[in-house]
Amino acid sequence: MRAPRTKKKAKAPPSGLSVRLLDGVALAHHPRGDIVVTIGDFSASLGRFSAATAERAQDLRVGLPLRAVSVSAQGAGREFLLLVRGLAARGLIEYPLGRARGADQVVLEPQQPDYWPQPLKLRDSDALVLSRFAYLRRRADEIVLESPRAGALFRIGDPRIAAILASLAIPQKVKDIRRQAGFPDLDLLGLMVDCRILFKVAANDKGLRPAEGDSDLVLWDFHDLLFHARSTEGRHANPVGGMYAHVDTIAPQPAVRPNWPGEKIDLQSLAGAQPPQPSPAAKLLNDRRSTRDFDDSHPITVSELAGFLDAAARVRATMEAPLDPDADPSASGPSLTYTVRPYPSGGASYELELYLTVDKCDGLPRGFYHYDAGAHALTRLDAHDPDLDATIKGAGDAMGVSGTPQILVTIAARFGRVSWKYSSIAYALILKDTGVLMQTLYLVAADTGLGGCAIGTTNIDLFEKMTGLKFHAEGPVGQFALGRGIRA
Repeated sequence: MRAPRTKKKAKAPPSGLSVRLLDGVALAHHPRGDIVVTIGDFSASLGRFSAATAERAQDLRVGLPLRAVSVSAQGAGREFLLLVRGLAARGLIEYPLGRARGADQVVLEPQQPDYWPQPLKLRDSDALVLSRFAYLRRRADEIVLESPRAGALFRIGDPRIAAILASLAIPQKVKDIRRQAGFPDLDLLGLMVDCRILFKVAANDKGLRPAEGDSDLVLWDFHDLLFHARSTEGRHANPVGGMYAHVDTIAPQPAVRPNWPGEKIDLQSLAGAQPPQPSPAAKLLNDRRSTRDFDDSHPITVSELAGFLDAAARVRATMEAPLDPDADPSASGPSLTYTVRPYPSGGASYELELYLTVDKCDGLPRGFYHYDAGAHALTRLDAHDPDLDATIKGAGDAMGVSGTPQILVTIAARFGRVSWKYSSIAYALILKDTGVLMQTLYLVAADTGLGGCAIGTTNIDLFEKMTGLKFHAEGPVGQFALGRGIRA
């Protein structure tokens, strides 16, 4: 007679920094060796792994110490690390830190697919202060700490940690922070420094607008950088695009606003019996369409592209003027350069740059290019094929079609060109300029017989990888698909 099996005791969650599957994520090891991840009705294979790796992966539901997972090893240990990194790249894991009263003190939620926690080593003599871009807010029934610069947000489970953060509005030494009630772990400070939520300063630093290690940040207002990072893809994990999030709670608004009560003046009756012939500009506006399907058997030519860019974005003239036109001409002072282009720009800033991801263009090799509007020339940039593929495919997905544009025009902004002058409204002006340029691209496409379509989202992290430019120094604010449309 067999002895009865003892029931396995449930494992307790680790107390230090650990890695854990998100709620609702399940892993299954199929007979052929694949580990399949399931979220609701969606399933996908993560690749083939050994039975030992699959068995250890089940512990991710409770959590595993991150240090044990990160240690480079041979065989099963290395294979398991690859599995965890694959889950991280898909945004399926989180990183708890500390336990108090049976609950997590802090949980890190990745906001970028390649985020991996790396707490920086700190000394007791280091002075830390809270970034001016960091903020606490309520999300459902939780408090979260975020920053548009951070690769992860921090879910705060212990209110005493929020009090510690509030005290860091002024610089404090690590040794003093550690004495405060509820201090969880030195790793927490190191993780926040790594995420640029905290940064090191001199203990007597009282600057209200420090560079935080990057001089380009001086030009940014808090709300502008947050808007830029959270209204694009690449630096947050929120849903993006046409999700119809409120379809079950609020009725859609009508396409045309309901009439105001009161007397109405019929403008049609005042136009006369014979309406005038539309002007060329009016006809062009009426002919403008969004083209999402392109004729890849007859792609756009490099000559057509050159004419399109010349008409829409080429610099027509350059001039220089003093910052203060009423100042004594003999007095020294800064002078500003301005350009004249086919579209208007707030303050004649002309901060927008065009980058072309070329997939199909007769006479131009596939690749990634910058349009030099002053020289009317294209400069090819060194971009990897997987990044080109991801950029082009992302544009097709955003348009909701199976095909892709022949050329994707990414509109990027040199933010400092506007924020050097304007306060509080800098990013709003950039988006208005982007809209004006979008309309110009539409009209020129219609005038030249090409097809175009504005795209409402961009991936600022992918653009940063392709250009090497910091997302807050020069980054994408819009995209426009271009090519030869399929004729009906």
